[in-house]
Amino acid sequence: MNSPPVLSHVQVGPLLQAHHRGERAATISMDLGLTTAEVELQADRAILPDGQWLPWEEMEEIAREESACFVIKEDTAEKVHRFSDSLNRFYSLMPTGGAPTMLISGIPMHRIKGIDPYQDTLKKLHTIAPVAGRVLDTCTGLGYTAIEAAKAADEVVTIELDPTVLEVAQLNPWSRPLFASPNIRQIVGDAFDEVQEFEDETFSRIIHDPPMFSLAGDLYSGECYRHLHRVLTRRGRLYHYIGDPNSRSGRNLTKGVVRRLQEAGFSRVVRKPDSFGVVAYRT
Repeated sequence: MNSPPVLSHVQVGPLLQAHHRGERAATISMDLGLTTAEVELQADRAILPDGQWLPWEEMEEIAREESACFVIKEDTAEKVHRFSDSLNRFYSLMPTGGAPTMLISGIPMHRIKGIDPYQDTLKKLHTIAPVAGRVLDTCTGLGYTAIEAAKAADEVVTIELDPTVLEVAQLNPWSRPLFASPNIRQIVGDAFDEVQEFEDETFSRIIHDPPMFSLAGDLYSGECYRHLHRVLTRRGRLYHYIGDPNSRSGRNLTKGVVRRLQEAGFSRVVRKPDSFGVVAYRT
């Protein structure tokens, strides 16, 4: 089954401009920038490549929503958002100049100032290159880390706490490989608990990219770090996202993280300000 179109103001803006110029067709992306296709422009509506259509009034509504993405189903634009009853959190897909990010109760889960979320992901993975063997991704989110790591790794095991997050990811065109790649294994559960179930020296690389401390404090704890050290292979590397190292909260948090990682047994912890995190090494 073909995936439904997903649009945002980034794609709809040029479409409206073409319509206002009186053009009969325009080429835009139906999947938030991954590919392009031709849209037929009629007097009262736009006809999408899959045969669906939207009136110009609805296109204008999409164009006004700069922090939202819309999935097109049955000739209707539906905002990509979900509420998690279990965690009392609201998730939504937010467009950028490249890959979209997810808002968790209004807070972006990726860096988006001067960088798009996929470039952010590449910077994180670059700190622990080469990526090989078995890789652990402790917090799936939209799956960009797992997707990119799976291009080089034998297997990527990725953990997501909230199934509602995966519902949003399933509507994100950039997340499709997360559900299609044969070497990505998804686990739904609390990373703090799930890591304790893995055998010793299971992963050669770990990407530990938890939500902010206030949302997941246990993932910044010494106990969590001891288990991450235990499941990492000899000469393995762990990348830990922390946040802006130049902010006051980032500086303070980094100090505590470095200390607890060292106490957990990591032989060396190196700050990586360009990727907003640290890399910890196991001898």
